[in-house]
Amino acid sequence: MSFAFHRLAQTGRARLGRLETPHGTVTTPLFMPVGTQGSVKGLLPKDLEEIGSQILLANTYHLLLRPGPERVRALGGLHGFAGWKGPWLTDSGGFQVMSLGHLRRIDEEGVVFQSHLNGDLVHLTPERSIAVQEALGADIIMAFDECPPYPSSRAYLEASLERTLRWLERSLRAKTRTDQALFGIAQGGTDPGLRRRSTLETIRFDLPGYAIGGLAVGEPKEEMFRMVALSTELLPEGRPRYLMGVGHPEDLVAAIGLGVDLFDCVYPTRTGRFGYALVPEGRLNLKSGRHLEEATPLDPECDCYACRTFSRAYLAHLVRAGEMLGAVLLSLHNLRYLHRLTEAARAAIGRGAYGDFALAFAERRFGKGVPPWFLEALRAGGHL
Repeated sequence: MSFAFHRLAQTGRARLGRLETPHGTVTTPLFMPVGTQGSVKGLLPKDLEEIGSQILLANTYHLLLRPGPERVRALGGLHGFAGWKGPWLTDSGGFQVMSLGHLRRIDEEGVVFQSHLNGDLVHLTPERSIAVQEALGADIIMAFDECPPYPSSRAYLEASLERTLRWLERSLRAKTRTDQALFGIAQGGTDPGLRRRSTLETIRFDLPGYAIGGLAVGEPKEEMFRMVALSTELLPEGRPRYLMGVGHPEDLVAAIGLGVDLFDCVYPTRTGRFGYALVPEGRLNLKSGRHLEEATPLDPECDCYACRTFSRAYLAHLVRAGEMLGAVLLSLHNLRYLHRLTEAARAAIGRGAYGDFALAFAERRFGKGVPPWFLEALRAGGHL
């Protein structure tokens, strides 16, 4: 199997890496656009390639419901079916254990969901999750886990992480394809002892990569980044590290400084559909009438099609008129913003100046009010 991770440079804990997969080699740290249904909403694969996307993420639960994994397998797996020829990562459905908590029942065997589409009962076990992911054909697949909500009691977190470890063992036994890398997911919420225990137990399986799960689910940033710092201190140096569900720019910069390599989130595209554009100073609300007279681009430093071609005034008009083109262009821009951010982070690590890069980012983003949690993360990563 063609899967390997190489560290090319390191500054503090921040790592520049090369990740080899059966469908191409990518450079890390990187952000993965979310294509839950096999599609990043509103964007063509060629557009994603043009803006620098490297890996796309799809979701096991949703593709199990429709169009069905066997149909995707018959049509060439995700690479043939969805038209993205580069690497894919599939989530296991574990996040839906939390997000669809009102429509599911958990037991030791797995999870029974009531389909949000038609009410049918859907039984997802570690074995079925792996079988679906093998049919979808992603390069990186995730072990089936339980993502606990925040807040949760210590007893619940402990039972959840123990179940996730047992499900990881079953996921490994169920895996049959040798051309897919299975990542394990460490849980434990924001309890340091449980987070440490889950991470140490997970890395005992000696997997090709590891994910930090159960964060960015409502906990304070201070608690989240203490758990990220604890996790990256324990995870193996020679394996990729994936912080699940994180996509706010400041969170990426802080987590990269702590040694995280991979990220995903619906934030940039969902934000674009809601009429917001990501810029170095924060977010622009294109629903605001104040932008209707502005002839400047969203971000003069950005090289995306939206910034090269259109004014803020035109984009604000599209958003206020409810035109789908507005959502498409803002989604395109927001993803390009995150890709440019990770490109700049990689360059800073390569020249040994990640701390300077992160501080410059924060001062522009927050002004004089850089939040303590951000500075704490930089200190923990060895950049201050």
